[in-house]
Amino acid sequence: MASIRDVAQKAGVAISTVSKVLNQYPNVSEETKAKVNEAIRELNFTPNTIASALSSKQAGRVALLLNLNTQTQAIDEIDMQYISGAINKAQEMKLDVITVFFSMIKDRDVYGIVNYLKAQSIEGIIIYGMSREDKILHKLIEEQHFRIVVVDAPFVNPNTSSVQIDHEKAQYDVAKKTILENKGNKILYIAGKKNGFVTKDRLDGMKRLAEEEKLSLLVRQGDFSEKKARQLAFQYARNRDIVVCASDLMAIGAMRALQEMDIFRPVCGFDGITLMGYAGKQMNTVRQDFYRISAEAMEEMARLLEGGEGREILLDYSIIRMQYLDIIC
Repeated sequence: MASIRDVAQKAGVAISTVSKVLNQYPNVSEETKAKVNEAIRELNFTPNTIASALSSKQAGRVALLLNLNTQTQAIDEIDMQYISGAINKAQEMKLDVITVFFSMIKDRDVYGIVNYLKAQSIEGIIIYGMSREDKILHKLIEEQHFRIVVVDAPFVNPNTSSVQIDHEKAQYDVAKKTILENKGNKILYIAGKKNGFVTKDRLDGMKRLAEEEKLSLLVRQGDFSEKKARQLAFQYARNRDIVVCASDLMAIGAMRALQEMDIFRPVCGFDGITLMGYAGKQMNTVRQDFYRISAEAMEEMARLLEGGEGREILLDYSIIRMQYLDIIC
């Protein structure tokens, strides 16, 4: 087995320099990092922290990698359902789990992330909330250092599976139900984040419906923010017949604006979060079972760790009319 001294000799640097690269010290040149990382790959070097963890039988751990967005409201319900579903399924399958947040790795390059996770005996990663902007994670998936399951992102390779609902069809279904129930033609569509994978899928579903039904479609970006959706509804809803929102949180914001303007417009959402039942008005929404989605992701991770090949898994959803009686205990 290669040692840190072997890596230093092959890279032509001091042992202390190798240590600095492994621990992501900022005062190391990119050229030196590249040489050290190349030597690590060629020698298949494993730092002592990994070896000691393996010797104490902590191998086979799974990291839940979550992107907590503190810029929007009411994030806790979905993330907690994700964490609960994954942890409970992991306990059932005798897998060890840790939680890692995007903020903990955002300043590292791919090899820094690999070293950071392998030092904790991580063999698999379940990634939640990844967007098109997360290029380092895209590269991590592409290079296949770990078994990976991505939730709500379309990545599949021999070591990577994708778990999600059909967001395009779900958005089409809930919007069509709302429009046919209310006979509107001019639609305000409040989309999610610009570079989100689900944002594009849901917008595609809305565009398909608009083309089929010959709708006048006005699209504005709400960034999954209740506050921003409220502002957009104040600005545009008066001249529209129906408001379709790409999340429940934005639907709540839009409905609040309509109430303040003292006008009625049908509104529908997407997700099926508990808070929707307290909005004061019944609204159609897509109900996703976030607990089950995450449990399925963990079950798929166990299959990958046993040598299975990556695949796409589409789970079901339901279209419901959310009301207070649906959520009270």
